[in-house]
Parts: sequence; structure tokens; C-alpha cells
Amino acid sequence: MSDALNDRRKELEEGFFAQQNAKLVEKLRAEKQNALTLEGLTQATGITSQPVLDALLKLKLDATTVAALSLFPLVQVAWADGTVDEKEKKAVLDAAGKSGLKADSPALALLESWLKAAPPAALESTWAAYVQALMAKLSAGDKALLKNELLGRARTVAEASGGILGMGNKVSANEDKVLARLAAIFG
Repeated sequence: MSDALNDRRKELEEGFFAQQNAKLVEKLRAEKQNALTLEGLTQATGITSQPVLDALLKLKLDATTVAALSLFPLVQVAWADGTVDEKEKKAVLDAAGKSGLKADSPALALLESWLKAAPPAALESTWAAYVQALMAKLSAGDKALLKNELLGRARTVAEASGGILGMGNKVSANEDKVLARLAAIFG
């Protein structure tokens, strides 16, 4: 009987250590993947700020989807009135195409998901940190160009479905507030 108990004890110990080894291997694999993702994000964005990179990772953005983040303000303007209509959706997707997002890219899929369901609230502060880190690397002329281009695209989305019969103010008060918040992020 003691041999059977001893054999069972050994089996349990081996099973326990095999499980612990598997956990350690998985942890190492996850750490390696995280490092590769951080490296990819740094290469894709030029951003080296660890807090900004951590915020991007927390939102499950990587080098293949971070391009969608650059178009987040357009989505934010589209959602300003609580819904995204077809004209706003088309304006955002047209801007995405002009930005070079490919039809089958993960970035475009992410952007489309943000148009179907409002993106998480944390995305705005992550986008703001992303822009500020990006702006720190640009010349004054490039900063102005980035700001004007992005805010111009956001205004196009705001104007996409506004007004009555194409007349009157095409930008709602809520959209104006979002546009002002976006402009303030650029300084």
C-alpha cells in the first residue's frame, strides 16, 4: 500500500511541477509577445514614452491597429450626438481610405467597430497622450499641418449630416464641443 501511495504522491508532484512549468512558459511567452508588441508600436509610431505605450497596449492596440488611433477624433465627432449616421460613417471611412488604410487591414476593422459601437471612454485620453508624444517629435510647421489636417477631417465628418436640406449650421453644438476639445489637445 505504501508503494501505491508513494507512486501517487510522485504522480501528483510531477503533475504539479508540470503545471507550474507550463505557467512559467506561458508567462515568458506573454512577456516576449508584449516586448515584441512594444517594439512594433515604437517602430510604427516613433513614440518611446512608456506610459503612452502602456496605454496603447491596455486598449489592445498594436502596430497593425494603431493607424486607427490617428483617426479616432473623426469617430469621436461622429458619435458626438449619440449616434453615427450613414453620412458620418461614409465621411470617416473616406478619410480612412485617403489615409491609406487598406480594405482588409486590422486598423480599418477596428475603425469600423468604433463606428458600430462607441469606443471606450479611455480612448480619448490615450489618443491625447499619443498626440502629445507625437507632437513632441515634430517641427512647428509639421505640428500645424497635423493639427489642421486632422481637425479639417473631423470638421468634414461633423458637417456630413448637419443642416436642414443642406442649409443652416451643419455642425451641432455637441460636435462643436468635441471639435473644441480636440483643438485644445493640440495646444
